[in-house]
Amino acid sequence: MVNGQTIDDAVIEQEFSAIKAHYESLGSISCCERDDEFRGYARDNITFRALLTQEAQRTIPEPDAEEVAQAFDKLKEEHGGGDRFYASMGLSPEQDELIQRDLSMNLQVESLRDNACQTLPAPTEADCRAYYDGNLGQFSDEDEVRASHIFKSVRETEKREGIFKALCEVRQRLVDGADFTELAREHSDKPAEEIDLGYFKRGELMDEFEIVAFSMKEGEVSPVFTTQHGFHLAKVTGRKAGEPKPFESVRAGIEAELTAQRQDAKLQELVDALKKTAKIEYIEPEEGLGDHDHD
Repeated sequence: MVNGQTIDDAVIEQEFSAIKAHYESLGSISCCERDDEFRGYARDNITFRALLTQEAQRTIPEPDAEEVAQAFDKLKEEHGGGDRFYASMGLSPEQDELIQRDLSMNLQVESLRDNACQTLPAPTEADCRAYYDGNLGQFSDEDEVRASHIFKSVRETEKREGIFKALCEVRQRLVDGADFTELAREHSDKPAEEIDLGYFKRGELMDEFEIVAFSMKEGEVSPVFTTQHGFHLAKVTGRKAGEPKPFESVRAGIEAELTAQRQDAKLQELVDALKKTAKIEYIEPEEGLGDHDHD
């Protein structure tokens, strides 16, 4: 309950699921070890939005019907037309009144945001340069690896073990100093022109091959590894670190990012002030409605 506004558990669970999915995509969690933390984030996010919306409705006049209609037309246009909009959002024209009501509230919140942030100073050249220097990795081209490789197809299961052992012997010869290209010409199922793969970035080859190649040092020979196509041996023959992009080519993006950060901080200040007088309650669910943890 936020100032008397009821927020259903389903809303919190939806927000929680989105937050957890984000962290899972980053590979930073496993199973349910941070569920309580993420549910706390969900509550904070929803409380933030509820207080901001309530303040906007209290202090910003409702937009007129024409303004809402224009916003609705723009929304549908951004989705490729009305039919695509309804299909992608899982909605129907019968829900237009509800959609327009939400759009009206969104316009009020945007006006509140504009009013709160209108006095914020624009990022200076020095601000942008400092952000650039402190986050060079963010503005660098991707690293590249050059590799040569030996490939053996495995079409007959009964020959799999023999092919694997033979490639292990080839690998040992390579580790002992044998020439990779010569052995590849002799043992690979690929033509000679496909031995040297040249330089490549992440996302250009098979995941399994890239994981191995990008984990190796220049001159290193991989273990024998498999993909859905067969057995592989790889040798990294070159590495190129991504070069930073010129400051001027990314300055506009940095300015937009710093502006957004300052606006978010200003809105957080506003919401923190609203929290001081807000009545926020966490109500235990009725028995049988769910097994989630609650404050």
